[in-house]
Amino acid sequence: MAPMGIRLSPLGMAVFCLLGLGVLYHLYSGFLAGRFAFFMLSEPAAGGAEPPPRGSAAAVDLRELLAVSVLAAVRGGEEVKRVREGNVLNEKAKGKTREGAEEKLTSGDLLSNRKMYHLLQAAFPGVQINSEEHVDTADQETVSWDRSIPEEIKQKIQPKEVPAESVTVWIDPLDATQEYTAWAMVDGGSNVKARSSYNEKTPRIIVSRSHAGKVKQVARQTFGNKTVIIPAGGAGYKVLALLDVAEKNQEEADVYIHVTYIKKWDICAGNAVLRALGGHMTTLNGEEISYTGSDGNEGGLIASINMNHKALIEKLPDLEETSHKLD
Repeated sequence: MAPMGIRLSPLGMAVFCLLGLGVLYHLYSGFLAGRFAFFMLSEPAAGGAEPPPRGSAAAVDLRELLAVSVLAAVRGGEEVKRVREGNVLNEKAKGKTREGAEEKLTSGDLLSNRKMYHLLQAAFPGVQINSEEHVDTADQETVSWDRSIPEEIKQKIQPKEVPAESVTVWIDPLDATQEYTAWAMVDGGSNVKARSSYNEKTPRIIVSRSHAGKVKQVARQTFGNKTVIIPAGGAGYKVLALLDVAEKNQEEADVYIHVTYIKKWDICAGNAVLRALGGHMTTLNGEEISYTGSDGNEGGLIASINMNHKALIEKLPDLEETSHKLD
């Protein structure tokens, strides 16, 4: 079992460095597995606005955006790996979270963020891009995309154009910076799928370290004293704990709970992965998380897969109250 943190995998981390394609023109549904994320996009709702003409300067082909996002994640992951292996992190504090935890910043965060941001901006200048780290406008990097689309994406995704202003991309350049500074990187796979079974009666619950005590009190009142609470860093890592992944040191959990404010770039990619595999990530009161507007999600979150998500929320009625107490 892994320590209270992460053992980073370059490919797995690249996936969760990534962006998440926020809320697109319409809600999408689909299937994600294998080496690259992919989505089967729904048709426009009856009576809804027609998509712009193909080839329009104001339009974005979501298949192309997915291909560029995968490439951006790979390039960002390469920077993260290069900096960590060179052990020149230039680590510094950038402030505190609402809970008082120190947030760290490294060269890995900044260089990964720059690679991804400039690639996406150059390929899709009309798309809104929200990134965790500040991008210095004077620090431009010439990046081009050759417009090639991996065969795996071509085989499974059809072109679909939507207005550029309806798309938001979220970039988290590095999942769990604290663990990145503390642990050596190890190889791992990027294939993910749902596990065959989950424990709904006494679930293993993965949470942020700063929330572990409060969640333990509520969870054990609900599920009994045998409920296991797993403190860990990184929203992406916590989502992976719900899935079957190749990394042998990955923690395994049945439910992921976060009881306070959290940034959307931290959770967007994990939410997309869970949704594509049939899972759920909602606010603590069961509402869908919106990826438009502000960069923060105030309603906490609860994530599960292959479980009765609605029943799980109803069984934990005190979580929203706990959220307000911790803010």
